[in-house]
Amino acid sequence: MSSQQFTIGIEEEYMILDPETRELKSHQNKIIEQAETVLQKDKVKAEMHQAVVEVGTSICKDIEEARNDVHLLRKTISEIAHSEGLRCGASATHPFSLWYKQSITENQRYHEIVNEMQDAARSNLIFGLHVHIGIQSREMAIHIANSARYFLPHIYALSTNSPFWEGRNTGFKSYRSKVFDKFPRTGIPDFFESIEEYDNYIKVLIKTNCIDSAKKIWWDLRVHPSYNTIEFRICDILLTTDETIAIAALFQAICVKLYRLRIQNMNYIIYKRFYINENKWRASRYGIDGLLIDFGKEEEVPVRSLILELLDFVDDVVDDLGSRNAINTVFKILESGTGADKQLAIYQKTKSLTSVVDFICDEFLK
Repeated sequence: MSSQQFTIGIEEEYMILDPETRELKSHQNKIIEQAETVLQKDKVKAEMHQAVVEVGTSICKDIEEARNDVHLLRKTISEIAHSEGLRCGASATHPFSLWYKQSITENQRYHEIVNEMQDAARSNLIFGLHVHIGIQSREMAIHIANSARYFLPHIYALSTNSPFWEGRNTGFKSYRSKVFDKFPRTGIPDFFESIEEYDNYIKVLIKTNCIDSAKKIWWDLRVHPSYNTIEFRICDILLTTDETIAIAALFQAICVKLYRLRIQNMNYIIYKRFYINENKWRASRYGIDGLLIDFGKEEEVPVRSLILELLDFVDDVVDDLGSRNAINTVFKILESGTGADKQLAIYQKTKSLTSVVDFICDEFLK
């Protein structure tokens, strides 16, 4: 495989807001209907809650193509929302809207999920970022996924953008994952010896009526059941396009680096899920201001230091991928803070959650 075969696809979930109350507001599918007339139909769709719009890029050959696509999607959805007297924002939780006041989209799949999950589904009012990296060989994909799990908390910390929930400062930099934890089959995946072991796991769940398809595997990272991709699902939605692209570029670089090690008969250390979960919890709680565990050294290390180590680890592939400019945004995040840090700073200054919502909206097209 050449570096060009590690294609990129990005999915984002946007909140739709009332510009007066700053509450989440149903767009009654109007944004979807209008967007389908100007975008490819599969690039925009409704989500479980009517105040959410999900978008997805094309299969992009490089990170700059992905940047252009994300920028177009944000701009288009924002303009359509404005024409309907609404606004858009990108935060992984709304600072104060209440989930039980939100309408569920009329869709058979969503109603089935609500019927099974009950309030765990109804309360799942969160907004995430999913990044797909193309891997033609499923055998190679499961190998890369096994190794890439270690880096999930590092990048998750960079993406933290959900400090508030139902009008409260939760004390977490990312409360989104706490909300999603109520679902089954979430979180850090286990290690799989082979793609056959992974496929057999899916078959057992389907046979025993735990799931009806592999789409109900909602791990933070998975070999996609339909596409030839590894799908990274751990991150909060990012405030800005530049931040989204930086995170996507990092995921792509990690995959390429691990692939190159593999074809040289080398490998990154594989850690148990329960170790990685310790770091995920810390990333959720403290973001980039915390300490993660370096399991090789068996000691706590500042998140910022581990992220710099990660950047050094992938440095020899980023120029081949044309992603150095995109990844350099990571240094800006380390300097100025994540979305969560910025939301908290606005609240500390204004003591107003509506001001926080205004800030989220103002950042949407940057």
